[in-house]
Amino acid sequence: MSVRARDSLGGRAAVVGIGATEFSKDSGRSELRLAAEAVRAALDDAGLTPADVDGLVTFTMDTSPEITVAQACGMGELSFFSRVHYGGGAACATVQQAALAVAAGVAEVVVCYRAFNERSGRRFGSGVTRREPTAEGVALGWSLPYGLLTPASWVAMAAQRYLYTHGSTPEEAFGPVAVTARRHAATNPAAYFHGRPITLAEHAASRWIAEPLRLLDCCQETDGGQALVVTSVERARDLPKPPAVIAAAAQGAGRAQEQMTSFYRDDLTGLPEMGVVARQLWRTSGLGPADIDVGILYDHFSPFVLMQLEEFGFCAPGEAAAFVTADRLPLNTHGGQLGEAYLHGMNGIAEAVRQLRGTSPNQVPSAAHALVTAGTGVPTSGLVLTADG
Repeated sequence: MSVRARDSLGGRAAVVGIGATEFSKDSGRSELRLAAEAVRAALDDAGLTPADVDGLVTFTMDTSPEITVAQACGMGELSFFSRVHYGGGAACATVQQAALAVAAGVAEVVVCYRAFNERSGRRFGSGVTRREPTAEGVALGWSLPYGLLTPASWVAMAAQRYLYTHGSTPEEAFGPVAVTARRHAATNPAAYFHGRPITLAEHAASRWIAEPLRLLDCCQETDGGQALVVTSVERARDLPKPPAVIAAAAQGAGRAQEQMTSFYRDDLTGLPEMGVVARQLWRTSGLGPADIDVGILYDHFSPFVLMQLEEFGFCAPGEAAAFVTADRLPLNTHGGQLGEAYLHGMNGIAEAVRQLRGTSPNQVPSAAHALVTAGTGVPTSGLVLTADG
């Protein structure tokens, strides 16, 4: 059974610095250099130096080891270093790991980072071309021989069932998510699709990738890096920028969980792993859907944004498309991974920090509570960040 009680992490750490490279399709430099640039930018934003850092957290998929990033950035001794598995599901969990280390006194300043050349280098969207045998990979063996080779094809199975169950079409259900993301990206100078909004008609006219997913339902492939600095709330208050307090952080894996291919569950129209995260975030933060001012929901594919809204209780099952169309919650105000950049969700955490600071290009007035989620279809994670005081 999942955790039933409020945990004691909430309110003990904060995000105090954010930094990123430019988001591009061809960075022209190594992934280590991207990581170092993002880390140094985040430290500059926090008013800290590499010498202040004693902890680093990244993804198991990242190619730049913690000790190598420390060396490249001019850091000294480390007392904490960690990696989180399951691709984009790790994003918010990196902040959780950093907060745990700070709260336990294992480290004082922890930097979370993710950097890759995902467009000019290894393209995740190209699917599985070669895989070493692992216990985790066994589940893929039931799908790959039949042509389900890419993340889009895996998500398409659940998306098709969602449409069938709720009597909807791709245009009605998924179009509003894509249009919303691109509307926000259009006014975000950092977004790859800055100045390029789309209409519902353009979404409907985009080519099929894996029916019912069209091109504009699929996130970008991006080169870039993003870093976040975490320290105690007490220390945060002495730094230059307003802190984003980590009111709650959670990980979640559901029953019969697989990595992107949980096809043997009783129901494919939801995301049980995100339900685990949602329950713990609401318990620990003491907040609920009505308290959230801005939602930064992982949008590698548009259908899973709808399912997340339903898992978190913003609306009933099957009602998320209407919820998005009505613009009832400011959603992915940076443009999301559909519009700004695909940085495995780390750029979404940065946007939540900007909203709480009041510096987002699409600022929500008086934003005080932000929900952020990590990758869907995999074991995942989430955060509730709040303005200090």
